[in-house]
Amino acid sequence: MNRAQRRLFLGGLSFLDSLAAEQADVVELSPPPEQRLLVGNPEAIGQIFRADRQMHLAGSDTLRPLVGDRSLLFANGTRHAAYRQSIGPELRGNALRRYHSTIADTTHAAIRTLASGSVIELTEWTRKITLNVIGTIVLGPCGEDLLHRFSTWVDGALGSVPRTLLYRYLRTPVGLPTPWRTFLRRREVIDRDVLHRARSADRGGTVSGTPCGTLAGLLTSGREPLGRLDDDDLRDQLVSLLFAGHETTASATAWTLFWLERHPQVLADVREELAATTSEGSNAKDVPLLDAVCRESLRLTPPATLAGNRVLTEDWDLLGRPTAAGTRLTPSIYLVHRRPDVHPDPLRFDPGRFLGTRMPAQDYLPFGGGLRRCLGADFAMLELRMIVAAVLRSLDLRCVNPRRGVPQLRGAAMGPKPGLRMEVRHVRALPT
Repeated sequence: MNRAQRRLFLGGLSFLDSLAAEQADVVELSPPPEQRLLVGNPEAIGQIFRADRQMHLAGSDTLRPLVGDRSLLFANGTRHAAYRQSIGPELRGNALRRYHSTIADTTHAAIRTLASGSVIELTEWTRKITLNVIGTIVLGPCGEDLLHRFSTWVDGALGSVPRTLLYRYLRTPVGLPTPWRTFLRRREVIDRDVLHRARSADRGGTVSGTPCGTLAGLLTSGREPLGRLDDDDLRDQLVSLLFAGHETTASATAWTLFWLERHPQVLADVREELAATTSEGSNAKDVPLLDAVCRESLRLTPPATLAGNRVLTEDWDLLGRPTAAGTRLTPSIYLVHRRPDVHPDPLRFDPGRFLGTRMPAQDYLPFGGGLRRCLGADFAMLELRMIVAAVLRSLDLRCVNPRRGVPQLRGAAMGPKPGLRMEVRHVRALPT
């Protein structure tokens, strides 16, 4: 591991900030023969996205023990295509309508639990909402116990920088009493419960009286192109959907609420927009300013800082630079979003950047791009708008410790520092 690679792993955002200040295009993180390049040039990233078929995706040492070796997040070739063909249509277009009530009901229930004058840890609260939403969509109504165990398990590995470093670099033999052993034991329980939930639905057709119109039902159906999944494969897909379907959206929601609280005029304008419509935020055309606010939050504080690790399968040319097969290319979302030549005054929160315009994929990539663009991107935007709209219509939030509103890595995701707190005041009662 060379100096640049150590700085990325150990320095994280401070290292990326130094590269952003330099407007770095391509940074060598490790030399040949296992060369790794961090790419922050939009034109180069566009070139990578267009050439995705010449590459395969490498796994993540951080995420692999969580989501598994067979995870759809790391699939390649025909298996990757099969997952996209099977799951993709369930997370975009008209299929999204079936999730409106789940998102609305879950958010309203979370709001009702808050007393005026109470103080919440913002990201914990948004994480609970998004996990309940994706838990229902993947497994059906699965109860607080399973989702709480899942959240505790993830938090034990990624909840702080020291935890992540211990989890990633001190994977000691299983017999020793270490955080790694605790992680593995909790994983066994999660795996058992998630598989039991999915297989019970597969056998009985309903779970607790609920029809199995869930992603677990789709995955256990045996339909082509995926066919019948064994327990290991099914486990990896279910856990991947639960993890990817809530972690980054929770961070995005927390950031959006934080930025609105910090910018009172933008907040007032969004509330005025919401007052003029009955829309719950599901259709971006009904709430263009709210949609622009969400997109600007994703630009300034993207929940994912990197867009995967692509490995060249043949010699290639990257912006005139000969690049050998086997080289690992890592597009940096964070660096592109903070380039002043692409986003003028990049550290300023300005939703106007997204009003009446659509940015090229290589200039704005919160969900990655190319063949690897996030399957749930449209669903995530729907959920983000709906949660923020519901909160703004019902609550006033006042940040009691804004200095905590700075980015911190949480595994592969980037959220506010733990402990960012909001004081709650109800401005409108929800219908019962």
